[in-house]
Amino acid sequence: MPLDLDSQTLGDLLLIRGLLEPAQLDEAERLCEAWNVGLLQVLQSRRWLKPGELYRALAAQYDLPLVNLVEDPPDTELLRHYDSATMTDAMTIPLRREGDEMVIATARPGPATVLHIFDTYGARVRIVIASQLDISLALQRAFREEQSHEAVFGLADTDPEMSAKSVITAPQLLVIYALITLFLAGMALAPIGTIIALNLVMTLFYTGNFLFKALLVWVGGNAQEHSSRAIAAEAASMRDDDLPVYTVLVPMFREPEVLPILTAALRNLDYPLARLDIKIVLEETDDETIAAARSLELEGVFEIVQVPASHPQTKPKACNYALQYARGEFLVIFDAEDKPEPDQLKKVLAAFRQSPANTACIQCRLNYYNARENWLTRMFTLDYSLWFDLMLPGLERLGVPIPLGGTSNHFRMDVLRQLKAWDPFNVTEDADLGIRLTQKGYRVGVIDSTTYEEANVSIPNWIRQRSRWIKGYMQTFLVHTRRPVHLVRTIGPAGVLGFVFFIGGTFLSGLLNPLFWGIFALWMVLGAEVIEPVFPPAILYLSLLNLLAGNALLIYLTMVAPFRRRWTDLAPWGLSVVGYWVLMTIASYKALKQLISNPFYWEKTQHGLSKHTASELAAAKEPAA
Repeated sequence: MPLDLDSQTLGDLLLIRGLLEPAQLDEAERLCEAWNVGLLQVLQSRRWLKPGELYRALAAQYDLPLVNLVEDPPDTELLRHYDSATMTDAMTIPLRREGDEMVIATARPGPATVLHIFDTYGARVRIVIASQLDISLALQRAFREEQSHEAVFGLADTDPEMSAKSVITAPQLLVIYALITLFLAGMALAPIGTIIALNLVMTLFYTGNFLFKALLVWVGGNAQEHSSRAIAAEAASMRDDDLPVYTVLVPMFREPEVLPILTAALRNLDYPLARLDIKIVLEETDDETIAAARSLELEGVFEIVQVPASHPQTKPKACNYALQYARGEFLVIFDAEDKPEPDQLKKVLAAFRQSPANTACIQCRLNYYNARENWLTRMFTLDYSLWFDLMLPGLERLGVPIPLGGTSNHFRMDVLRQLKAWDPFNVTEDADLGIRLTQKGYRVGVIDSTTYEEANVSIPNWIRQRSRWIKGYMQTFLVHTRRPVHLVRTIGPAGVLGFVFFIGGTFLSGLLNPLFWGIFALWMVLGAEVIEPVFPPAILYLSLLNLLAGNALLIYLTMVAPFRRRWTDLAPWGLSVVGYWVLMTIASYKALKQLISNPFYWEKTQHGLSKHTASELAAAKEPAA
């Protein structure tokens, strides 16, 4: 049946029913023109109406029945005959057959929907109205099993060499076994020579590691100034009516306390809210956060996606599941406590337009809004300032694969789906995806827009988080060294060198530090003659260079890291970075233990511990001006 408009528009109807004020309708009509969207989309981006009121008015406007799909669920077998992605995009689903007619529910009535219904389901149909939330939940129930399987095994089934499902392969085990055998044979036949050779390898690794980081900082510190100005200029000139739909994934688990902060930050984005497709991604067993999300009575652009329980229970699996309901041309991930700069999405679009055609991802910078809360937050801020403000731009400039951060990475949706998105078996899935994108011929860019997060204020909580990251780096290193020839061919010798130092160096330095600290302690207490047999002059002098110049350089780099942001008061704290390295070592050994005993375990980081959380929450709950 056709959908002929009543003589009264939806806005008039809402005014007559007293559900909208005249000033609200004037504002909505202004936004319709500015954003180039319909009134329904604008109203879904505002909290002026409850969803039930809006859809009752919509049904009245079109003189169609309003159905509740929870009380009157669709025929699942009928639903499964059609494509889930198409139904998600159209927000239109078949409910059941009644004689020779098919009952079709839609959340977007209008001429375009009628054409879609006739093309997909034929002309003998009866159309009813259902809420967007009801249709989304009906699709999630109907396709639960296959979509859950796709979220877990999509990458492993199609590209197993790129999946961490197998922690270590038979050829890698053989190489490890051969190296251990060679070491033991050397210790039996020529112990002093073997230890000298081992010392030489480790010393050269340390030398290369700190020189590479110094090169990254030098290159990264001089990168991007011209491109940043060009990106900012284009972003400022963008028209809201010409912007694409942008999907925002917010994976959360047991974090109800920070949900208002995140939703307030997303409302503050300089982007038409009606063109955002926001998915709050929750585990179906997380009753507390689900209840908290529903109690906020969020705008219609916010959608709760409940992830079916399955193993492994990881953030990438949740994102893979929600991706199947994403409607945007571009996609970004934000963590629950994130506060992105308002113009970030526009800057990213400008960066994509100004970048080579093979650019698949833009990584924004991360830093902390509670940087000065205690020693740990200061050190964490220095760490992130060095990493995101200096080193990642250096990697981009040198053409070395970029390990993505866990949040604020923006993707072209077509490429993300083509590559089967994230690896649910890798607990640092973002870093892995950055390397995989490069191997597949795509480029990752870095821009200077910042997302602010809550820095860990608790050392045990920090160790849990960092050990997971380091375990993921170990997984990533194992996955991408399975085919060394392929790795060299796809990213080049310089890329391999950078990969070894940046990914391998991150966890190897933490594992090796205690050994060198112990040797240094022996030297200081017992004298040089104790270590002279295994440290001939050349290696000894190189080791001293690493100890004095290398560590001094790393301390210096840590101290200069906050200067780009003019946070000069944090620089003196860089002198205490040795204590931070001790924590890194603890986290590295915990990561190694878990890699062996429980590789896919996602160690949860607790958020909301900062004393700043209360003020952030209060600000988020303030009514908009």
